[in-house]
Amino acid sequence: MKLQTQIPLQKQLKKPINYHSKMVLLGSCFSENIGEKFDYFKFQNLQNPFGIFFHPKAIEKFIHQVVSKKVFSNDDVFFENERWHCFDAHSSLSSSNKETLLSNLNSRIESTHLALKNTTHCIITFGTSWVYRFSETDEIVANCHKIPQNKFVKELLSINEISESIENIISFLTSINPEITLIFSVSPVRHLKDGFVENTQSKAPLIAAIHTILKDKNVFYFPSYEIMMDELRDYRFYGEDMIHPNQIAIQYIWEKFIATWFSQESILIMNEIESIQKGLLHKPFDENSEKHQAFLDNLEGKKRKIQERFPFIYFKI
Repeated sequence: MKLQTQIPLQKQLKKPINYHSKMVLLGSCFSENIGEKFDYFKFQNLQNPFGIFFHPKAIEKFIHQVVSKKVFSNDDVFFENERWHCFDAHSSLSSSNKETLLSNLNSRIESTHLALKNTTHCIITFGTSWVYRFSETDEIVANCHKIPQNKFVKELLSINEISESIENIISFLTSINPEITLIFSVSPVRHLKDGFVENTQSKAPLIAAIHTILKDKNVFYFPSYEIMMDELRDYRFYGEDMIHPNQIAIQYIWEKFIATWFSQESILIMNEIESIQKGLLHKPFDENSEKHQAFLDNLEGKKRKIQERFPFIYFKI
């Protein structure tokens, strides 16, 4: 008896992810969930340098700023609720000191430019089509920073607007890295603060727009949203808020991503690294016992073997 419908996934053979790959992850909080997996398995990756971005326009603007090496100045920041903010960045970068904020913004532009020039795979996860336009400047913002809502106009991006945004993203990235592989996805996180119907209104244009640009040989779609909606159709796969996927769901989608995008060799190395990670968390009954000392020697041998092959890998003690 079959109790689950499954999304058909095609193994990517031409440009798989391996331990020589370099990833940049941009977008919604779900991209950070996946980014944590990359960190755990010691892949080279950079996650959301300007914090979480929810909609395509924010990601498009950020990538343009990175490619053009924008220098942020006093005109790009503002003071509100005892902190300095930038509409182009998440509040996690906000600071009580203006110079600190500007320094962080500009240093992250530089580091991201270097990362994107050398990355092999850029994974972009869109969360919503809803955007907020700041009335005073008529500019769409990445984050509202808890400024009163009456200072913004809420809009729903059309399929054409999102498609144009994606085309710009591809153009900007390939201008500095012609061989970059782009993987687009739609976040399975539901934006219910917009409303149930409005959440569906928001996700549909994202999916439709992405599929208008998949003709490009280096552009792909990974169906994380569809896996959550169709394969994991049960509230037991959500967190307590009934909005965000829980750890079981994140692990399930991660395993689907591995099966689709990772080389067989990298999967074997991941198993070795997971063995080391679990070993580092081991709590012995007797730290001075011969058995535990032998365990530590074996663990050091595993670490040394991995680090000889991949010098960039570092294990926390």
